[in-house]
Amino acid sequence: MKFGVVIFPGSNCDRDMIEALETNLNQEVISLWHKDKDISVFTTGDCIVLPGGFSYGDYLRCGAIAKFSPMMQSVIEFANKGGMVLGVCNGFQILCESGLLPGILLRNEQQQFVCKNVFIKEAATEGSSALRIPVAHGEGRYFADTATLESMEMHRQIIYRFCDEKGSIHPAANPNGAIHNIAGICNKERNVYGMMPHPERACNPLLGNVDGIKVFNHLFQLN
Repeated sequence: MKFGVVIFPGSNCDRDMIEALETNLNQEVISLWHKDKDISVFTTGDCIVLPGGFSYGDYLRCGAIAKFSPMMQSVIEFANKGGMVLGVCNGFQILCESGLLPGILLRNEQQQFVCKNVFIKEAATEGSSALRIPVAHGEGRYFADTATLESMEMHRQIIYRFCDEKGSIHPAANPNGAIHNIAGICNKERNVYGMMPHPERACNPLLGNVDGIKVFNHLFQLN
C-alpha cells in the first residue's frame, strides 16, 4: 500500500505524517505538491492523505480555497473511483469543503484554539478502549443537520467520538463542542475518512504514546 501526502502552502503537519507512515508504520510514501495533478502511480488500494495545517492561510474558511487546487481535483476523482483518502485536521476541513464528506467544521465552541491530548474511541465497536491522541485546532467543531446525522448513524459513518480516559462519552470530554462528540467520520462507501485528532503525532515511542498507530491500523488494516 502506497500513501501520497499532499502538501499545500500552509501545511505544517506533512512532515509529521510522512515520518509516522514511513518510520513508524513502514509504509511507502510519496509527497504530492498542490499544483501538480498526476497521481497515476496510485491505485484504488492506495491512500492519499491531506495533512493538518493552514492551507492557503485559512482564508475565507478553513479548506475553502484548497478544494480548488489542481491536486484536489485529482484527489476528488480518485476518491470517486474508490481510492482511499484520509484527511486529518485541516485535511478533514478540506474534505468537508470539497463535498467528499458530509457536514462542516465550525469554530470551537469556546472560541479558542485547543492544543492538548484528548481521548477518542471507535464509535462502532462495543467495548473499544480509549486512545490518547493530540488535537490542535481552532475550527474543529463538527456539525451536520439532523437528517444528515440520522443518515450517518444508519450507515455507521461515525468512526470516532471524543471520550474520557475510561471510554465514557459525555460533554466534559468534548474539546470543541462537536455535535454528538464526533471526532472522525467516513463517507457511505467507506473509502474517505476525516478526523480532527492527529494520529501521526502519537506514533513515535520516544514521545511516550503510540496510540496513533492503532488508529492507522484500524483505518487501513496495515498489520
